[in-house]
Amino acid sequence: MLRDLSTARFIASPMHTLSANAFLYALVVLIWGTTWLALKWQLGMVPIALSIAYRFALAGTVLMLWLAWKRQIVWPRGKAAVWVGAQGLCLFCLNFVCFLQASQTLASGLVAVVFSSATLWNAALSRIIHGRKLAPHVLAGGVLGLLGLVALFWPEIQTGKGDWTGLAWALAGTLCFSCGNMLSAALQQHGLKPAQTNAWGMWVGTCILLAYAAWAGVPWTFDTSWRYTVALLYLAIPGSVIGFTAYLTLVGRMGPEKAAYSTVLFPVVALNVSAWAEGYRWSALSLAGLALVMLGNVLVFRKAATPAPTTPPMPRPTA
Repeated sequence: MLRDLSTARFIASPMHTLSANAFLYALVVLIWGTTWLALKWQLGMVPIALSIAYRFALAGTVLMLWLAWKRQIVWPRGKAAVWVGAQGLCLFCLNFVCFLQASQTLASGLVAVVFSSATLWNAALSRIIHGRKLAPHVLAGGVLGLLGLVALFWPEIQTGKGDWTGLAWALAGTLCFSCGNMLSAALQQHGLKPAQTNAWGMWVGTCILLAYAAWAGVPWTFDTSWRYTVALLYLAIPGSVIGFTAYLTLVGRMGPEKAAYSTVLFPVVALNVSAWAEGYRWSALSLAGLALVMLGNVLVFRKAATPAPTTPPMPRPTA
């Protein structure tokens, strides 16, 4: 009986881990697939720097209060403090400045598609930072992803009316996001949990943005409309506290390359939301472009085939 229970526990543990990872994936895809529209709703009378600062000041405070209640607040020291500061700059400051700038001229769903190229950035950064070779399937995935982006933006390319600045902003934001992934993975390897580093990182990002606003003389305003307020609350709590913690937990469990696999499904959710709320029109070319981007992401995560180990023939028993 005890042996059966031990075996059941051994079998249940991997199953529990698998189901937990699947739940985190679904949570991240649904939340981050819909935050792009909320980002769009924040554009208006409030300057971009202040909108992001409001979001992460609220999210960081909520997360810090939760950590205090759980008695899990940790003060990063030494190298970890520097990494947390860099994570705050990349994940909770620069990347959202870039995405909000991009959202001024691009449909929210298209920004999400560009963001899905984070898989390629992660692979490139792993090559630069860790010296990992880019496998042929990763290069093939990069080419397919690039072709998919060209197909999605082909109407703008063909007419010459496309805002290349918006595309450049979206790509720059994705690069900042991938840099933050690498920093989060390094911090988790040093024993710091995502919620702990996120709370400090959000406050770091907020302080940087507020310092910039004060230096640049940005007018301090707030939009009290229901649309802006709902978008702010959605971005702060589900989008930041829950979304970032769930995603960076996946980064710690599976590594940044595999965790970014969730970005394969972001564009599907985001473009459907964009079609419903912004009037984005699907076309055969946009469907083909989306398929190419998703296929490219899948290829990036495909493991290179390794030859099966050969076992020498068993010696024949002698009489």
